[in-house]
This record gives sequence, structure tokens and C-alpha cells, in this order.
Amino acid sequence: MSKIVLTAASRVGNVRSNNEDMILAFDRFIRSDIYQTVLAPENLDRFIVAVADGMGGHNAGEVASELVMQNLKFYVKDLPKGLSSGELEEAINDWLQSVHQTVNARGRVNKSMSDMGTTLVGLLYYGKRYFWMNCGDSRLYRLRDGQLEQITTDHSLINAEGEKKHSNVITNCIGAGCDDTFIDMIEFTDDFKIGDTYVLCSDGLNDMVPDVIIARMLQEGATANDLCEEAIAAGGFDNVSVCVLRVENQ
Repeated sequence: MSKIVLTAASRVGNVRSNNEDMILAFDRFIRSDIYQTVLAPENLDRFIVAVADGMGGHNAGEVASELVMQNLKFYVKDLPKGLSSGELEEAINDWLQSVHQTVNARGRVNKSMSDMGTTLVGLLYYGKRYFWMNCGDSRLYRLRDGQLEQITTDHSLINAEGEKKHSNVITNCIGAGCDDTFIDMIEFTDDFKIGDTYVLCSDGLNDMVPDVIIARMLQEGATANDLCEEAIAAGGFDNVSVCVLRVENQ
């Protein structure tokens, strides 16, 4: 049996005046706050941990990220039991298309929120199975045996051109006036192991803190807020939001 020690933190940083990021940690929304809990998967039917990085100008980005996270929380809660992995992936894709239209519609109605949008990266537990999902350039990392690996692929222009560094020009997100959107969703139940540490983050972390430093800090027991503090100390040019999930013996 395993447990997941979850820490989450979302911080405004040093430059921006408002926080456009939002975290959904199980049943808790987090923005400009810190949170910690312990999850026992064997006792749960489902849970979701996700990070959204809003965009679209002052206030609009925070509206988009909050709208998507609220929608996601209740959608996951209302999913019927017994879905196969394929059916679950289809359901999440249906949700994505619906919420994408909702965000775009809100932007059309209120011109101050025109073209608002958000990224989304998440870890979903459903029916004793683990899935990760990604839309945009927020990231999921895994630390295993001292090695940090980015699990998700950035949906960015520079990545589409074959380079592996981060770019501020993204090619996929929720909303932003785009006609189309897509989500990467992968089941990784068989590769979810005790001793692993997973990190979900907005680019406010990886733009400020090199992977080698993230890996070292995680090995030293860093919490989500410790990583946020490191990004802020390095300049904090953007909002920074982080979830750290440590998979431990019960």
C-alpha cells in the first residue's frame, strides 16, 4: 500500500501584480496560497491534481484558469464509475472541447477578456489507475533514482521545430480564441512506483530554476513552496505554481 504526500503552492512572483495561475489539489483550489495533505489512493475512487497557467492580459488569465479548474473539479467528480481507460480518455477529450468553447465564448462576450486562455497539466487517479494529461507548456516531471525527467512534451513553437528548450510561444492551450485544442493523455499505472516524486508546475518554475537544481532540491526534501521560493529568488519574472507528490509506503 502507498500514500501520496502532496504539497502545493502558488505565488505571484516579483514582477506581476496579479496571479493568473491556479492549482486544483484534490478538492482544493489554490492561488497565492500554500497547501499540504496526504492522499491514500487505496481508499479513494478518484482524485485530480492539476496546474493551470492563465494568459490573456490583466485579470483575464486568472479568469480563464479559474473557470477551467472549477469546471474540471466537478467534471471529474461526476464521472460515472467503471469507465475503461479508453472511455475515460474520450470523456476527458469531450470535456476539453466543451470547456475550450466556454472560455472562448466568455472572451467574446466581455471584450476585456478577449482571447483569454490557459494551459493545463494534471495527474488523474480514477478506478485504481493513474493518468497524466497536458495541454500547453506547463510541465509534469518525475524524479526517480535521483534522475529528473520531464514526462510531458511542451506544446510550443520551439518544441515543434525540434528543439528541447522552453519557448514563450505556445501552439496549444484552452481558449485564447483558437479554433482547435487537443490534450495529451496517457495512462501510466504500471510505471507509478513507490519512491517516485512527481512535480506539476507552471513555467514560472522551469524558466527560473534549471532542472539540475530542481532535482537536487527534491532529493533534499523540498516542498512545493521551497521550489516557488527558489524561482522567486532567481528573479520571479512570472507567477509560479508547483505541486510536489511524493509516493511513499503507507
